[in-house]
Amino acid sequence: MTPKELIARRVALELQDGDVVNLGIGLPTMVVNYIPDWVDITFQSENGFLGICACEEGEHDPDLANAGGQPCGIIPGGSTFDSAFSFALIRGNHVDACVLGGLEVDQQGNLANWMIPGKMVPGMGGAMDLVTGARKVIVAMEHCAKNGSSKILPRCTLPLTAQCCVSVLVTELAVFEFRDGHLVLIEHAPGVSLALISEKTDAEFIVDASFKSMNLAL
Repeated sequence: MTPKELIARRVALELQDGDVVNLGIGLPTMVVNYIPDWVDITFQSENGFLGICACEEGEHDPDLANAGGQPCGIIPGGSTFDSAFSFALIRGNHVDACVLGGLEVDQQGNLANWMIPGKMVPGMGGAMDLVTGARKVIVAMEHCAKNGSSKILPRCTLPLTAQCCVSVLVTELAVFEFRDGHLVLIEHAPGVSLALISEKTDAEFIVDASFKSMNLAL
């Protein structure tokens, strides 16, 4: 199992039957592959869909694409609408959870995930609306950057997407929750020690009394 597959599998267990969920581009789109058959999730896309789903390669409708421009399908009974209605759903707190990637998360629950200074980006997109409008914000990201530096920091150094917005953080090493302004370590990946998590995490965190191995069963 690759690190990204492990993250996506664990994130899927955060979603509840009946939820309306928005998946960000990149790693979060993998979560759809690990939703248990008995859990009914309605996936929302900010470009105007309720009920998007995966589609087989070569069988997609050229008129259907998710917010990241990737081909997608739509379930029977799904609906399409304009961006104004889509963002009314998001800003009106009708999205139960969103799953986003991250460049940095800090111990206050701040998120930076939209730009690196000096690099051209098209804009923040719907991220700032999702992290303030969704009832639960799940960040799915690898624990360290490509140079080995921690992406979980005392304070974000990149431009913020939003402040104090993250509910749950899932990496290939651990699962954290944000509780009362504190970063709380609740799970470790199989075979990963607390010492390794501490070594790879620059932020200060509290170890939960029930600290345990990740449940990856679907």
